[in-house]
This record gives sequence, structure tokens and C-alpha cells, in this order.
Amino acid sequence: MDAVTIPELVRQAIAAEEALATLGEEIEDEWSYVNEVRDAWIDRLNDAAAPFDGSGPANPAVVEAVRLAIDEAGTIRDPHRAIDWLSTLPQVVLLALGG
Repeated sequence: MDAVTIPELVRQAIAAEEALATLGEEIEDEWSYVNEVRDAWIDRLNDAAAPFDGSGPANPAVVEAVRLAIDEAGTIRDPHRAIDWLSTLPQVVLLALGG
């Protein structure tokens, strides 16, 4: 497993969150909700990563846990399920980070 910092790992999770939001936006009636949820969770993830800025590589177990969640989110093709995962993915990431 490659060495990655928490801020880099969170950026990967945010990219996955953005992909979920894009998929969720296909449900026209949910567009506003999707964007509000995405923005709130991205802010929260950035806040969680900030204390780790300038720190060394993340614990490999944390990296593995977050990447497994990102990989799972990447399998989602249904817009309704993507909307559900807009809150699920960040919560898994925060849990893995110890928050």
C-alpha cells in the first residue's frame, strides 16, 4: 500500500462524494437536496482533514478502510442509492479517521 497522508486520502473521498452527487443529480426533484448534502459533507471532511495537514503518512489500516469505502461507493449506479451514500461515505471516512 502506498504512503498517503490524511489530507490526500480525504481528497480521494471528496472526489468519490462528488461522483455520487453527480449521479444523484439525475433525480431532478432531489437536485437541491443532493447539492446541500454534498456541500455540507465536503466541508465536514475538509475540517476533519485540516489537523493532519503537514503530518506524515496515514496509518495503513485507515487508508485501507477509506479506500474500501471509496471503492464501494464507486460501484453505485442507481441515483437513489447514490443519494443515500452521500451521507454514508463521509460518515465511514470520519469513523476511520477516529472522529
